[in-house]
Amino acid sequence: MATSFDTSALQHTVTRIGKNAVLSGTLRFSSSMRIEGTVSGTVVADGFLYIAQGAVVEAEILGTNIVVAGTVRGNISATERVELLETASMQGNIRAAKIRILDGVVFEGRCEMIDRSDSVDIFATPVEDLKQSLKPRE
Repeated sequence: MATSFDTSALQHTVTRIGKNAVLSGTLRFSSSMRIEGTVSGTVVADGFLYIAQGAVVEAEILGTNIVVAGTVRGNISATERVELLETASMQGNIRAAKIRILDGVVFEGRCEMIDRSDSVDIFATPVEDLKQSLKPRE
């Protein structure tokens, strides 16, 4: 499997949602999490989030570093990185500073890459101000 994240991190995941688990509502965590079951609602991930192959997440996902090998139906917004592995299926939009989509991914949606994404709110910023904020600093 070609990937850019450290796969050894998966062995040390602090919290796991097992294959038979079904959660609905808002899921918040600040350390690392591995989802193998079904989650619907909202996921707020202050730490590393891994959505395993076979997992189904129907949620809006907000986080830092997110790796998807399973199915996501909903939007993902990450301040750092989103990576879709070859077994991933994604229906929704991705907004992140770095996005990586491997061969074999089924993806329906838009990708939006934002430089310094934690400092720019594109939906509240006038277009001219947004253009200025995205120019390289000297």
